[in-house]
Amino acid sequence: MTTAPRTGVPAGAPIDDAEVAALDRWWRAANYLAVGQIYLLDNPLLDRGLVAEDIKPRLLGHWGTTPGLNLVYTHLNRLIRERDVDAIFLAGPGHGGPAAVANAWLEGTYSEVYPHVSWDRDGMRELFRQFSFPGGIPSHVAPETPGSIHEGGELGYVLSHAYGAALDNPDLLVAAVVGDGEFETGPLAASWHANKFLDPVHDGAVLPVLHLNGWKIANPTVPARIGREELLSLLRGYGHEVLTVEGREPADVHRQLAAALERAHDTIRDIQRAARERGALDRRPWPMVLLVTPKGWTGPVEVDGRPVEGTWRAHQVPIAETRQNPAHRAILEQWLRSYRPEELFEPTGTPVPGVRALAPDGPRRMSANPHANGGLLRTPLRLPDFRSHAVAVPEPGASIHEPTRVLGGYLVDVVRENPANFRLFGPDETASNRLDAVYEVTDKVFEGEIRDIDEHLARSGRVMEILSEHTCQGWLEGYLLTGRHGLFNCYEAFIHLVDSMFNQHAKWLKTTRGLSWRPPISSLNYLLTSHVWRQDHNGFSHQDPGFIDHVVNKRAEVVRVYLPPDTNTLLSTMAHCLASQHYVNVVVAGKQPVFDWLGPEEADLHCARGVGIWDWASNDDGEPDVVLACAGDVPTLEALAAVSILRKHLPSLRIRFVNVVDLMRLQDATEHPHGLSDRDFDTVFTAEAPVIFAYHGYPWLIHRLTYRRTNHHNLHVRGYKEEGTTTTPFDMVMMNDVDRYHLVMDVIDRVPGLGSRAALLRQQMGDTRRRARQWTRDHGEDLPEVREWSWSELAAPGHGRSPSTTANPAPIDVL
Repeated sequence: MTTAPRTGVPAGAPIDDAEVAALDRWWRAANYLAVGQIYLLDNPLLDRGLVAEDIKPRLLGHWGTTPGLNLVYTHLNRLIRERDVDAIFLAGPGHGGPAAVANAWLEGTYSEVYPHVSWDRDGMRELFRQFSFPGGIPSHVAPETPGSIHEGGELGYVLSHAYGAALDNPDLLVAAVVGDGEFETGPLAASWHANKFLDPVHDGAVLPVLHLNGWKIANPTVPARIGREELLSLLRGYGHEVLTVEGREPADVHRQLAAALERAHDTIRDIQRAARERGALDRRPWPMVLLVTPKGWTGPVEVDGRPVEGTWRAHQVPIAETRQNPAHRAILEQWLRSYRPEELFEPTGTPVPGVRALAPDGPRRMSANPHANGGLLRTPLRLPDFRSHAVAVPEPGASIHEPTRVLGGYLVDVVRENPANFRLFGPDETASNRLDAVYEVTDKVFEGEIRDIDEHLARSGRVMEILSEHTCQGWLEGYLLTGRHGLFNCYEAFIHLVDSMFNQHAKWLKTTRGLSWRPPISSLNYLLTSHVWRQDHNGFSHQDPGFIDHVVNKRAEVVRVYLPPDTNTLLSTMAHCLASQHYVNVVVAGKQPVFDWLGPEEADLHCARGVGIWDWASNDDGEPDVVLACAGDVPTLEALAAVSILRKHLPSLRIRFVNVVDLMRLQDATEHPHGLSDRDFDTVFTAEAPVIFAYHGYPWLIHRLTYRRTNHHNLHVRGYKEEGTTTTPFDMVMMNDVDRYHLVMDVIDRVPGLGSRAALLRQQMGDTRRRARQWTRDHGEDLPEVREWSWSELAAPGHGRSPSTTANPAPIDVL
């Protein structure tokens, strides 16, 4: 019987010496493979002394965190074998790739997925050579790594990913290693609160492991330099029972960690059994492990007289000149031989039976667990026909609805039909964004104190709300990557908070498209509402449509951007997005009342086209003098209002009205799968007529998407130009020159020969703009003729034709 007074783990029956030795063999093997990946091109089993040619010319990788990751992986495997635990492993520390790859190869999964990296000497050589090598694999836990759902290159998201994976997976244990450098990030700090949203009845469990090794790249970490009791108090305050494992003598640490994981698993199962069998729902602290070991443990203690192990120098490559410097090469060889590879690998390179026996079987291997390859588990959503929720549109502009409120009714059916694999995520904005109809069939999950005054809070539910966009994004990513479906609704201006998280997910999708062994996962769907043109009440700080610009930088096969102009087009768009796979879909739609332009059939056809001529708003007879185009609900309103003015005052002017719902249709077909060919683009926008384009976001994006088009020199775009304040809705569009009066002026200025004939109308438009501005200052609201405008009143007989589709390109279902 042994005791470890600093562990926080009660003394019990320790594992015996034979099991300690077995665990240590796996750990040494994983460490050996990790060092080999960083350094070696050849001589993988050290059959001879190292020579310069055995060493990579460029040494890239991160050693410092690796032995700790290998240690945790080793002991999780023991827990899986001993207790038949269904578990996956998430490595939060940046660039922990050597560990994840090493363990996947030891388990045999890597060779199953990549037969050329075989389970022998040649395979080991290839395993080493490919790491951080041109044409090889990255140094972090990338999509190419079996068992990975978390790419640790960017720090801060491991816990939110882990909790997203655990949702609706009642038998899954998600082990999430948090680096003590990562511990300092804002997103990580917020994600500690995710345990207040974990339902012990229907969800699995997350086991955080905070690896306290003391150093980042060049500085000490904050949690390592505050008092231990202060750190423990913080972690307990987050709602955890902390089990501390600390030391540098391997056998002692093995015993401590084995006991800690057993205790943690016992506690998790007790919490779950109490909730599932006895209905005990009082929140209890979930266990976590505080693992305190030296940075770069088991590596060189010092190099050139300077300490390495236990310092920041162990973070990346501890010995830098091993190819050029024989003394450094000798240190590397000594380091590698310290793991006694002859005890770990057969002469053929295959792991010895004593090592192989430590791997769990089949899908219980964390590198082969299907939860870490969510496309294997994904089942399509049961989606209702959006037409059952569509609004009737007897004629364009004759009725008004709030698009997202109607969408909320549609989501009621989505939740009802998919009670265990669909969730709605958002930062405290589900009701604000008019999606609160979902509370008819579900609640907001919350495991904290629930009071009588609270509404729609419950211990289980399909709505996840926390005032952290990072945590919402991380939850959704973890949920999708493990095979489920979801929707993230957010204010448009503040989705920027997750720009870099979106980057990482889009890169993941792009990479996995080239991995045949990873089936597609569900698309990441954003609904951005409370958008720039209807944030007039909150003002400049809430006005930013630039997330679209950020998204379209990513690979064309991954990103989609939709700007539905009314209620039915939003329903059609969202139905397509929820059914799609392996995209990032960005849908921007307002929550305020807007006119209904298209009936359900017309809306679905228009969304399938992505761009179309609205015949009822056009009078060009196939030969327009000007094309008035738009993308976005408010620009559509202003463009139609401009058409009504032009047709009233300049009835002989031939106008073609074009609406764009799928922004990527503007790109060339050779650049994006949704792009229009030059011929089709010219058919819609013409090859010579002036095009006035009213756009939801920053106008230069439209130029960027269309710069190669024949008629680009005739394209004039109006959009948001970083002008805003707290003001009226119409004053907001006037500040950015997207208003109907300015669009009329643009048409007059750009249609050849129209300037002098329409000089008086142009003057009236300028005068009306000034009058509208003054009216807002005097009355605090918009002009009556703006507030009371209606297309149905102004579209008198002779101003247009009946709705028709004959002038549009053939529909292409590209959503």
